[in-house]
Amino acid sequence: MKNLQKVAGVSAIFLAGIYIIAFVYFGLFWAYPTEGSVSEKMTYLAENQVVFSMVYFLMYVVFGILLTVLVVGLYERLKSANNLMANLGSVFGVVWVVLVITSGMLANIGLSHAVKLMDISIEKAFDMWRIISVLIESLGGGNELVGGLWVLLISGAALTANVFGRGLNYLGLTVGISGIATVYPDETLTEVFGITQLIWFIWLGISMLSQSNAYTPTKPKVNP
Repeated sequence: MKNLQKVAGVSAIFLAGIYIIAFVYFGLFWAYPTEGSVSEKMTYLAENQVVFSMVYFLMYVVFGILLTVLVVGLYERLKSANNLMANLGSVFGVVWVVLVITSGMLANIGLSHAVKLMDISIEKAFDMWRIISVLIESLGGGNELVGGLWVLLISGAALTANVFGRGLNYLGLTVGISGIATVYPDETLTEVFGITQLIWFIWLGISMLSQSNAYTPTKPKVNP
């Protein structure tokens, strides 16, 4: 159990690292011609396909694998409290893992097919990529409802069971609410969720690592 808590803590910190890599890449290096022609957009995607695919694989597939470890680690940490929020939150965590990994695989395979289609028709290639982009945004890119519910419920369960610090748990509640708020199509809300969750991942990882040696299972509440 202690080893699982350590691995989960390390995974949380790595998840924050992936967020940082994504912010740096899309903030400094990604120069997609949003206002350009269809030909310019597809040419840019084709020229940057390898790097783009690697970044998306890291952002979604590797992220999803690390997230799986964290979801399991948090469930094991909280399940002995017999808390309904922990159980429900873990379900949403598993669903989020599936959506994230699916989004990454869809992005990489979809871009490959779209680039190949350029030899036949650039317009058809762009139409395919546009559809794929909508699917990616719907599943795991632009809507963080499922991830928000996971963080919200897990943080609520940890607060109720007196696990981790109150500051961390209140931050988790904030992250969860901001994630749920992304159902409203506003890029700012998605950015708020990403930044606050990055901080939450780091704080959570450090807390799990520091507490792993002193970890004792939370005793379930028994009603008289």
